Amino acid sequence: MALATTTEPLTRVHDVALLDLDGVVYIGPEAVPGAREALTGATNAGMRLAYLTNNASRVPGDMAGQLRDLGMPVAHDDEVVTSAQAVSRLIADAVAPDSLVLVAGGDGLRHSLHEAGLRTTDRFDESVSAVVQGFGPDLTWADLAEASYAVHAGVPWFASNTDLTFPTARGVAPGNGSMVQAVANATRTRPVVAGKPERALFEECLARLLPSAPLMVGDRLDTDIEGAARVGIPSLAVLTGVSSLQDLAEAPLAARPDYVGADLSALLLPHPPFTVQGSTARCGEASVHLAQGALRVGQAGEPLHLLRAVLGLAWAVADDTGTPPRVPEHVGVG
Repeated sequence: MALATTTEPLTRVHDVALLDLDGVVYIGPEAVPGAREALTGATNAGMRLAYLTNNASRVPGDMAGQLRDLGMPVAHDDEVVTSAQAVSRLIADAVAPDSLVLVAGGDGLRHSLHEAGLRTTDRFDESVSAVVQGFGPDLTWADLAEASYAVHAGVPWFASNTDLTFPTARGVAPGNGSMVQAVANATRTRPVVAGKPERALFEECLARLLPSAPLMVGDRLDTDIEGAARVGIPSLAVLTGVSSLQDLAEAPLAARPDYVGADLSALLLPHPPFTVQGSTARCGEASVHLAQGALRVGQAGEPLHLLRAVLGLAWAVADDTGTPPRVPEHVGVG
């Protein structure tokens, strides 16, 4: 798979951007630099936005409020779609109305379950019909133990998502997948998962928007980009969150994005063609070449052009030799 090419900005090629939040639009309480300007420019160009997140800890309305406070274009609360909503729909389809669900997670998960017509508890007993895990910063060993008791008893087990890590303003922290793994280790089983890269969250979002040409925008290869590929949606990987350019260079075919950008400003730009000839790649005036297993910048050119040349050559080398090259550390950063 090679990077896709456009002669027009992505805002003219795709009618809806499905935007991951953590690491793409904001990190902790702060906006990603340039995100507000890029998304305002996208909406001014006619692109619709939806904020699609695996974070199940918060109520969608609260997330929408934070986005507005940060200056992001959000017209309605339902433009924020969470894995808590997606997993609640899965559970509601699997159990009787008004069933009791054991929750190891935050307020966002409980809120979505109540909206789906289900009751919640934090302790296991024989009246529990399902157990669900979602990210919550206040989760304890006791919460995980209650979930394990339920799973051991044969109660259907669901998870909002399985992201192993979670980006914060201080760095990368354990995500819901790490907590799910603890219960999996204790019970030797696996849950039904709603969040990216699984289909349920994408389907929840697409059912609301009915786009003709959606584009997934994310910072994680294993969730955002691989998930988009599974449902047949093109993707843009940005370098403001978890996955680095080296990660992209090493990505397997199933987790390679269609486009790459340093940040959300890539939505406002065309993505021109690049050429790979032997050990050299060029895009516009940018050029890179392979030397001793590493890519070297010949001429920088436009930042996006350099990113495309680097990744185009990295994938060509990886596909030809089976060994991805090392990429320049600071390309696409800052």
